Amino acid sequence: MTPPLVAVTMGDPAGVGPEIVAKTFADEGFRAENRALLVGDRGMMERAISLLGLPLSVNRISDPEEARFREGEIDVVAASELPEDLPFGELDARAGDAAFRYVERAIALASGGRVAAIATAPLNKEAMHLAGHRYPGHTEILAELTATENYAMMLVTPELKVIHVSTHVALKEAVERATTERELAVIRLAHASLRKLGVERPRVAVAGLNPHAGENGLFGTEDAERIRPAVEEAVDEGIEATGPWPPDTVMMRARRGEFDIVVVQYHDQGHIPVKLMGFDTGVNVTVGLPFFRTSVDHGTAFDIAGTGKADHRSMRAALDLARSLAEAEEG
Repeated sequence: MTPPLVAVTMGDPAGVGPEIVAKTFADEGFRAENRALLVGDRGMMERAISLLGLPLSVNRISDPEEARFREGEIDVVAASELPEDLPFGELDARAGDAAFRYVERAIALASGGRVAAIATAPLNKEAMHLAGHRYPGHTEILAELTATENYAMMLVTPELKVIHVSTHVALKEAVERATTERELAVIRLAHASLRKLGVERPRVAVAGLNPHAGENGLFGTEDAERIRPAVEEAVDEGIEATGPWPPDTVMMRARRGEFDIVVVQYHDQGHIPVKLMGFDTGVNVTVGLPFFRTSVDHGTAFDIAGTGKADHRSMRAALDLARSLAEAEEG
């Protein structure tokens, strides 16, 4: 069976994106497992290959149908032409604009059915804002450009999976966003996503918003008034959901195997445990879109960009998971 085609975006060209993409394509056996092409900049990719001394070449193409998928070659759908002397590790509006254009082009390809999934290297929000693209991150770009309303960020490591009710917002706004409707929507997304990952009956735990999940109203009423009704409605729909659980222990219980995924209420509640357990191998998945999008679970790492030190394991894991999700969707 031919693997589905995955579009990889280069991320911010001034960051580690080109390096981790190059290392991923150079992995032994990569081509035997994956059909992937890069949406990015030919010159920036050639610069990364030269920097790392990798036995790779670049095949510049205009459309996915021109890709050759040869061993030792990266098919690049060119979406920018940046100067060769673009500085490493510096905020640059040109790089921010290019990173946005890569995502925009990949979304168009996926929306048109020309690629089955997208795996993204990291972009820099500040550089993107300098270029006039004022989005909090990848997730919001993907949602807007696909007109998707119900979506969520899921983080995946070998030991733990979490899915977020809210992400890149102030903590005060995160509390306001924890409505019964949103909780139920995310529980449904968690259930559906794990089914596609091969979990026949996902056990969905819901973390509380307040310390000790409110402790019967001592530390807030949101857990009882907003979250518990959503859990009860999900159970009525046949979803194996439980909670709200005290957030300081539910992650440990999930890690031990009691739950398959944890619904978390805000950015740090999910990101901190995931990054503690799988910083180099964690994968960010946007669920609810018309297609699957995966990403590395780290930033542009400007401090080491251009040094060749960037670890590409998260990029490889993101691409492999994108392929697996697309295969499950096709199956």
